[in-house]
Amino acid sequence: MSYAVKEMFLTLQGEGVHAGRRAVFIRFAGCNLWSGLERDRATAICQFCDTDFIGMDGERGGRFKTPDDLAKAASETWGEGRESRFVVLTGGEPMLQVDQALIDALHAEGFFIAIESNGTLAVPRTIDWICISPKAQSETVQRSGDELKLVWPQADSDWQDMESWSFANLLLQPKDAIADPAASQNHLEQAIAFVQAHPKWRLSLQTHKILGLA
Repeated sequence: MSYAVKEMFLTLQGEGVHAGRRAVFIRFAGCNLWSGLERDRATAICQFCDTDFIGMDGERGGRFKTPDDLAKAASETWGEGRESRFVVLTGGEPMLQVDQALIDALHAEGFFIAIESNGTLAVPRTIDWICISPKAQSETVQRSGDELKLVWPQADSDWQDMESWSFANLLLQPKDAIADPAASQNHLEQAIAFVQAHPKWRLSLQTHKILGLA
């Protein structure tokens, strides 16, 4: 199997429990909840995505023919040293492409592997850190992992049921309204109020945007 990668880059993890950690991001092309085209956003299952995952034209993007090719490219992106290597598989929806062969190849390069998935596809537990971000109107089949990150607000999101799922961390992340700062501020205020009222949850901010990182 080959892998279609939109971009790969060295940065700091901006969200969730591992926020602030040096990381190689591998962004896979394609998603099963939105085409990525603006003309389709209004009718998509997920309508608030803030990421470009179309094509393979980003930094270090391209089609990688083998899992070893992609893992070695991730290693080169990290640079010297194998200590504390950390890679984040994201998208789009990475589980459309991630397989056990790639997981094994990344582990062989010394990486601790995290994934950010919408949870509509099963995620193998051989991935070290599973972060699921459920989207209302989709069926979440992956109901266990290390981190559940709910973008807020989401109409019809059954957060009460999510509290019974098997996740070590429940995180609430304010929805980025992208071109509407006032709406983004309102979402932040709603998220803060939610966490104040429901202490099982913790606030997660997109610190990479605050810091001006990719």
